[in-house]
Amino acid sequence: MRTGVLRGGLGTALRATAALLLAGVLTGCQFSGSSPIDIGSAKPGTLRPGLSADLGAREHPRVVATYGGVYEDRGAERAVAQVVGRLVEASDDPSQAYRITILNSPAVNAFALPGGYLYVTRGLLALATDTSEVAAVLAHEMAHVTASHAIKRQQRAEATELAGRVLGNVVRDPDQAKAAIISSQLSFARFSQIQELEADAVGVRTLARAKYDPFAAARFLTAMGRFAAFQSAAGAGKGAPDFLSSHPSTPERIQTAVRAARQIGAPGLGERDRDAYLTKIDGMLYGDDPLEGFIRGRTFLHKALGITFTAPPGYVLENSPEAVLASNPQGTALRFDGTDLTDFESLTAYMTSGWINGLVRDSVREHTVNGLAAVTASAVTDGWSFRIAVVRIGRTGYRFIFASRDGGSTFNSDYEHTLDTFRQLTPTEVVRLRPLRIKVIRADAGDTAERLAVGMSGVEPERRLELFTILNQVEPGQPIPAGTPLKLVVD
Repeated sequence: MRTGVLRGGLGTALRATAALLLAGVLTGCQFSGSSPIDIGSAKPGTLRPGLSADLGAREHPRVVATYGGVYEDRGAERAVAQVVGRLVEASDDPSQAYRITILNSPAVNAFALPGGYLYVTRGLLALATDTSEVAAVLAHEMAHVTASHAIKRQQRAEATELAGRVLGNVVRDPDQAKAAIISSQLSFARFSQIQELEADAVGVRTLARAKYDPFAAARFLTAMGRFAAFQSAAGAGKGAPDFLSSHPSTPERIQTAVRAARQIGAPGLGERDRDAYLTKIDGMLYGDDPLEGFIRGRTFLHKALGITFTAPPGYVLENSPEAVLASNPQGTALRFDGTDLTDFESLTAYMTSGWINGLVRDSVREHTVNGLAAVTASAVTDGWSFRIAVVRIGRTGYRFIFASRDGGSTFNSDYEHTLDTFRQLTPTEVVRLRPLRIKVIRADAGDTAERLAVGMSGVEPERRLELFTILNQVEPGQPIPAGTPLKLVVD
């Protein structure tokens, strides 16, 4: 959640419930420096000269905005630039130009746009354990570019959409039309899957030609699967899509990558470059951007705004540029954001100004929360119960919106508990609040994952070991060779 006046927005973890919050209640409501690096020389598009570059240039600003802007880190930039330069020489089309951007997002993702626009998030760089794994992902995305997959997929998607509209308008039998539309959608999905498998195979071959470990693709797909499961177990969502949501990841893909690598040689072939890679990302930002505040377990803290609150046990918080979202296993949803109160004489005037549907007028009450002026209210609409609070600091109103289909005493107590924890940070707390970063250490003789995971920050104590093993691709209970470089998440 960024500073300033905050707007409405949705996160993946609460998309269904948060949509109801908005629709039911609220009726109004970058690689080096600041520009990407060019590698290679220009090449005409496939449909007309320059079309691919035009499409990529048009979409580039939207992509950067969606993923939190460009992330500037000299070590990370060097790591990616060296990989891409080597892959270009080994690729099926060494004349293809590439523009590489590191995105300031904790999501684990990489993708390509027409015209050679390549993107990798700092979240993906933090998950990788060596250069060959980063190379595997980028080789896959470069394969999409050289095969013009993005343009072909767009053409097929437009044809599928048009076919659906025609069928829906022309075929009189609704069931027959629905079946035909589903069939065309499945055909498009299979078309996309074939492209992914093709990019996997080309990527592995490119890895090998560039003298990287060809088994890195299967290894990193496995690591991404484990990390996605780790996040799912916590109920954590992300404001931007991750690699596994935009790329179908199945056991079949991993097996295909292993088979492609085995056709080249046995495990142990090719460069992995763990030491040099981890040295380059030492100190890189991990998790939330400081501009959006920090989530520490069930607590949200924002250094610039100087505020904090804690959700009740069972809730999992998700941060995004627009809002903080949370939910619990019982289906209660929480949204926290802010709004400008400059034009309102009182908190009651704001609460009753029409931004809430189904407001129960006689529920509106003004009081204080930890010495701060506040107003609370209830609303009921479309089968949902809402509890709403706005706490004022200066001209900003910080809004809590709780939503539940069942309501009840637990719903009310969760709402009251969260509101009671909202407060301003002390100057000492503000000074001590620091972002999470990757710290690279070296194992001593006798070190184990259990021993080293104790030094992890930013995650509940009972989950530190699991995150440590995922980030470092080590197994619990196994000795770690002395001198092995390893990643810790620290503040």
